[in-house]
Amino acid sequence: QFNNNEAALPIDQHELLALIAPRPVYVASAVKDEWADPRGEFLSAYYASPVYELLGKKGIPTIDMPAVDQPIQNTVAYHIRSGDHDVTDYDWEQYIRWAKQQLNIP
Repeated sequence: QFNNNEAALPIDQHELLALIAPRPVYVASAVKDEWADPRGEFLSAYYASPVYELLGKKGIPTIDMPAVDQPIQNTVAYHIRSGDHDVTDYDWEQYIRWAKQQLNIP
C-alpha cells in the first residue's frame, strides 16, 4: 500500500532488465550500499537471464552471488565490490573490460 507521496512501478526490476535483451546489460553493487539492496540487484540480473538465454546470449549462471570483487561478465554482467555507494576506478575498469569483450575489441 502506497500513500500519495510514494510511487511504485507495477513490475519487478528483472522484467525491466529482460526488456533490454538481447543487448548487453551490467548491474553493479557495493557491499556497504544496503539502501540499494545488493542482493535484490543481483537477483534482478539472475532472473532476467532466462530471456537472454532464450535469445542465445549468456546470463548469470547461478543464484549464488559472486564473491566481492569477482565479477560475472557475460552478456548479463554483475559485480559487487567493497565500499560504499559510489562509482569507483574498480567499477570503471570492470565496465570497460566487459564492454571490450561485448564489442570484440582487443
